Amino acid sequence: MKYKLFGNSGLRVSEVCLGTMTFGTESAIGADYETSKEVFDVFADAGGTFIDTANAYTFGTSEKWVGEFIHQDRDHFVLATKYSISDRKGDLNFSGNHRKNMIRSVEGSLKRLNTDYIDLFWLHYWDYTTPVEEIMRAFDDLVTSGKVNYIGMSDTPAWIVSRAQTMAELRGWHTFAGLQIEFSLITPDGLRDLLPMAKELGLAVTPWGAMGGGALSGKYLKDANAKGRVPENSKRRNERAQKITKVVMEIAEETLHTPAQIALNWTRQRDQVVIPIIGARTSEQLKDSLGCIEFEIPLDAMERLNEVSKIELGFPHDFLSPELLKNVFFGGEVKDFVNHKR
Repeated sequence: MKYKLFGNSGLRVSEVCLGTMTFGTESAIGADYETSKEVFDVFADAGGTFIDTANAYTFGTSEKWVGEFIHQDRDHFVLATKYSISDRKGDLNFSGNHRKNMIRSVEGSLKRLNTDYIDLFWLHYWDYTTPVEEIMRAFDDLVTSGKVNYIGMSDTPAWIVSRAQTMAELRGWHTFAGLQIEFSLITPDGLRDLLPMAKELGLAVTPWGAMGGGALSGKYLKDANAKGRVPENSKRRNERAQKITKVVMEIAEETLHTPAQIALNWTRQRDQVVIPIIGARTSEQLKDSLGCIEFEIPLDAMERLNEVSKIELGFPHDFLSPELLKNVFFGGEVKDFVNHKR
């Protein structure tokens, strides 16, 4: 296991993060206590230090178990949790991005995690309601109070994240260290704006769903029973997803690695800090995924994966092509000019 600085901060984290959404039997995809502890131990024994949970995962059980698992060596681990999702049905003040819910959620998470502080506190989803100023000021108060060390944004449009970050910089408030988004070969939409924004702002990226909900393992191509649980027209099983999965499986066979390892490394091999969140229901699944840290995908194979998963970037990205920029802004005849931004 190698370690990385988390974005523009001095925080040191393992090169992959353990996602704990499966810790607890309250969820259909969840695991019992013994299995969850085994998954955690495999991660920790491999040198993993970065753990991700949330207040709403398995109705709080995930936080309780994670807190118990790390308690004996709390300061060794980098603990991330989130707020925003409702944790009391029918009550408006138990959900959303607003200050009242943020402070309430932090206090609840600290109790469940049995800790005095949270290393990384994420806003989980953008609610399109709470003013950016209110959120950033409340985040700043939490860091100043010592209850939270670092902050980040998850599942939020790029223009909102960049506005919030700039506001915090100008007002002298604590700024984001990371961005959490869905990102995989099946859902590479982050390449349009979110990843370039994160690189420009110095944010680490922690992708969830890097395995495409398990689709990139090839299970929907091989297991007839698994197919029945996911609609044919879903993004995991549609024609495009199957085409991408077949290339992943081909490259896995050629390189003597597993499809899961190929899918994870495609997210990791970028010219910026990308730390995929790895979830697992069993220790065997996690051991397989952790194999991704032992190699890099060859350049020619990366090009094949990039090509098969390619999406239209849309306006203005496609419009502002390197050729157009050269002709319009750099005279067209300046052959020696190299635009490192593109």
